[in-house]
Amino acid sequence: MYKQELDIAIGLARKAGDAVLAHYSSDIISEHKIGLDKRPEPVTAADREASSIIVQGLAAVFPSDAILSEEAADELDSRLARDRVWIIDPIDGTAGFIKRDGDFAIQIGLAEDGIPKVGVVYLPAHDRLYFAAKGGGTFLHERGSGPEKMNVSSKTDFAEINIAVSRDHRSPKMSRIIHGLGLRSEIGRGSVGIKIGMIVEQTCDLYIHLSHRTKFWDTCAPQIILEEAGGRLTDLFGAEFRYDLGNVLNLNGILASNRAVHDKAIEHLSPILKELGRIKLTDDAEI
Repeated sequence: MYKQELDIAIGLARKAGDAVLAHYSSDIISEHKIGLDKRPEPVTAADREASSIIVQGLAAVFPSDAILSEEAADELDSRLARDRVWIIDPIDGTAGFIKRDGDFAIQIGLAEDGIPKVGVVYLPAHDRLYFAAKGGGTFLHERGSGPEKMNVSSKTDFAEINIAVSRDHRSPKMSRIIHGLGLRSEIGRGSVGIKIGMIVEQTCDLYIHLSHRTKFWDTCAPQIILEEAGGRLTDLFGAEFRYDLGNVLNLNGILASNRAVHDKAIEHLSPILKELGRIKLTDDAEI
C-alpha cells in the first residue's frame, strides 16, 4: 500500500536535492520573509526551486490531491475539501543550509483524513534518506548501501536517555527540562526530520521542542517515519497531531520519543511546563 506514493516522493526528494546542492556549491543569497507566526524567517532561491520541483511533480501524478508547501500559497478551501494532502518542506533547516553545516533536509509527507501515511526525509548534503509508509516500516538508505530497517530503542530510564534539541533555535528553558528530567545528554541538530532520524537510529530517544512556531510541514513526514519505527509524536501535552486543520501552526510544541518513555515524559514534563509558563494554546491564541 502507498508504494506509488512513496516511490514518487523519494524520486522528487532526490531531484529536489540535486537542485538544492547546486545552490549549496555556489553563492547562497538569503532573504527574509514573514512567517505565519508574523516573525521573519530566512528563505533562499533553493527553497523556492525545490518547492517548485516537488509541487509540480506531485500535481502531475496525483492531480486530485491537495498540496501544501511552505513556499507556496495555502489554497485553504481546496486543501480542507480534499481527503489527501501532500505536505512539503522544501528545505527544513534553511539556517543550516545558509551556514553550509549540512543540517538541512527535504521533507515530503502525505496525510490522509488528517493522519500521516507516507513520509520522506532526505539529507542532500549526506545522501541519507529516511522513508516510511503506513504499515510498511521505516527505512534508512545511505550512500553505498541498501535500505536498512529502523527501530527505536526501548529505554525508559531518563538517566540512560539522550535528548535531541534544536541547534539553531535552542530555548534556554531546555536546560531546566534536561536537569529536571535527569536526562543523560543532549545532542543539537537542525531540522525536525534530522532529530527524528536520530530517534529512529537510536542515537537519541527523546526530542522536545517548546516553541509554538513549527508548522505542519515540519512534522508530517517525520511523524510517520517515527511511528513506523515504533516511536510516537504528540504535542507537549500528549495530544495527537492532525493535518486537516485550517491553522497549520503546531501551537503546543513537539514531544517525540521511542514510545516506551512517552507517557512518563508527559507526566514529568507537566509540572516543569507550568513552572516555565508554557501553557496549552488554542487556535485563537494571540502569539
